[in-house]
Amino acid sequence: MSEPAMPAAAPPPIRPGDTVAVVTPCGPPDPARLARGIRVLEGLGLKVVTGAHVLDRHRYLAGADAARAADLQEAWCDPAVSAVFCARGGYGATRVLGLLDWDALRAAGPKALVGSSDVTALHSAFAAELGLASWFGPMPACTTISDPGGPEPRTFGHLEAALAGDPAPVAGDRMIVPGDVTAPVTGGNLTLLAALCGTPYALSARGRIVLLEDVGEAPYRIDRMLTQLLQSGALDGAAGFALGSWVGCGDPYPVLEELLAPLGVPVLAGLPVGHGSPQFSVLLGALGAIDAKSCSLTYSTGDVGKAR
Repeated sequence: MSEPAMPAAAPPPIRPGDTVAVVTPCGPPDPARLARGIRVLEGLGLKVVTGAHVLDRHRYLAGADAARAADLQEAWCDPAVSAVFCARGGYGATRVLGLLDWDALRAAGPKALVGSSDVTALHSAFAAELGLASWFGPMPACTTISDPGGPEPRTFGHLEAALAGDPAPVAGDRMIVPGDVTAPVTGGNLTLLAALCGTPYALSARGRIVLLEDVGEAPYRIDRMLTQLLQSGALDGAAGFALGSWVGCGDPYPVLEELLAPLGVPVLAGLPVGHGSPQFSVLLGALGAIDAKSCSLTYSTGDVGKAR
């Protein structure tokens, strides 16, 4: 039986009139998409500020490591900023983790961090260093928010409600292993979780529901990364699994079932979380519940944890 785990502290809800920052700790955004995404956030009644280096580029990164880390830290430590949105994923978040002043970030107090894909590295680090839950969800310069025709309606509606503190359940389409479980949610993008093995921010699934998703990874690569997590002990004691989208991954379900079903815990699949459309939001660190009857994941934004 899995040991109980404590939820993290939930970030304050975001209200019209709040100031939010958009930074680029990962890959470089398309400037036109970023501009449209910022307008979408402004349409929520938010004041949007951007990092000084938001449009920098260094090879496949959104600028030099030090610049990307500085923008993130400055935004987080600004008392006027209520939330920090990562513009997009790509690659690069792991490179800034050692450049952040965690004492300063901790002293700034809780606020919302929003992002997915490569931002998984930041979610893991913020949970470990700050004891803070954070939003795994759509980003301003990505397709579900910044397409020329406007944001994808279901994605946008779910994000708006979630940030306001009233998230709707996220429905899947199958139970690979039936069962109900309530536990804090952790995880994120599978590639990043595998990359964090052996670091201070490695996944610890004990007593937790593990969210997993990825994009553009062949089934054998999913097999390899899941096997790495299993052999490293990262998935020991997991309370359950919530599987998101697997866009461009062929049919990953045979390998997912083969490797996860023997763990004997509930496995919910087909959640519109991660990549693809729609793209719903999940509060990593929050208390979640897998319900087999409704085939859904619910989670609480209640501040039942305590930020460090």
